[in-house]
Amino acid sequence: MDSRMVESFDKTRLYLKSDLPKNPKALVLIVHGLCEHQGRYDYLAGKLNFKDFGVYRFDHRGHGKSEGTRVYYDDYTQIFEDVNSVVDIMKNEHQELPIFVIGHSMGGYAVSLFGSHFPGKVDGFVLSGALTRNNAKAGSQLDPDMDPKAYFPNELGSGVCSDPKVIEAYKQDPLVEKEISAGLFYSLFAGVDWLKHNSDRFREPVLILHGSMDSLVSYRDSMEFFNDISSEDKSLKIYSKLFHEIFNEYTKDEVIGDVIFWLEKQLDPTHLDISYGLTDDSMIADMGI
Repeated sequence: MDSRMVESFDKTRLYLKSDLPKNPKALVLIVHGLCEHQGRYDYLAGKLNFKDFGVYRFDHRGHGKSEGTRVYYDDYTQIFEDVNSVVDIMKNEHQELPIFVIGHSMGGYAVSLFGSHFPGKVDGFVLSGALTRNNAKAGSQLDPDMDPKAYFPNELGSGVCSDPKVIEAYKQDPLVEKEISAGLFYSLFAGVDWLKHNSDRFREPVLILHGSMDSLVSYRDSMEFFNDISSEDKSLKIYSKLFHEIFNEYTKDEVIGDVIFWLEKQLDPTHLDISYGLTDDSMIADMGI
């Protein structure tokens, strides 16, 4: 494991961690969600390493160990420009390896914007509970005239997962941010609006995953994004009874197995490892809703 501070496009220093097996066959960048940090993805990273995928992770600006005003963005472009800066580092360090990007929640929003603005730069995307339409009306209570630097409590905890242990760990984690700025939500609103009007610019290979009981980001976001993007290679799976953090749910191994199966198939279309379960590239599976 290697951890360090790296400079983003505007010199903001981001905390970056990499976990590389001896002979990685590809690299995966994990992009975390709102108020959390990259360290909450240790289990997913370990599963990817076991299958010989190298993993890079970073804390968003204003999150975790990265610099920046806490949980705040001046502009919706900053979040995906940070992703682009980290991808550039990965490409410089491993020029011969394919690169895939996994984005959860706000991280899924970030990488959807990244893929739309930098087509062809990476080899594929996995979106988990991605905010792409805001059907759940996150931040709808905000007064449009509120000071962008005004803060209010992070009340996401109870909705993150159906496992009480995960919720408790989230609440006790000192690196999980306890407040959210109005400015961050203003940037999210602008980015979602851009995605709504420019979805056809996303044409990358993508696996879109969502829990049917996600109360923080509606599964309808993923269904609408799936229908609107122009990707020829796109898959959608809605998991019955799962909450927001599908990589932390009781059935997380099934979800991670679907991700690894898809990644393996991107590297080798003839891949038929029956230990993982996603077998139909146009599947909308097990809606349970």
